[in-house]
Amino acid sequence: MTGQRRRTVSTELAALAMGVSEATIRKWASRGKITRYGRKQRAEYDLDELIALRQRAAPLSAGGPGI
Repeated sequence: MTGQRRRTVSTELAALAMGVSEATIRKWASRGKITRYGRKQRAEYDLDELIALRQRAAPLSAGGPGI
């Protein structure tokens, strides 16, 4: 389906979904690892992008932190 709406979550929920701290989410965004959306005072992150990142890192995390 084209024109699918982006599902975004707050920094807090992104961190919870990824199992990392909020500071790590902000660091990943500043380094370009994930995309930051929203306004200046309200950062949001694409849930599908986070899920894809987690799936790519899953084989690495079996032996320890891989993300």
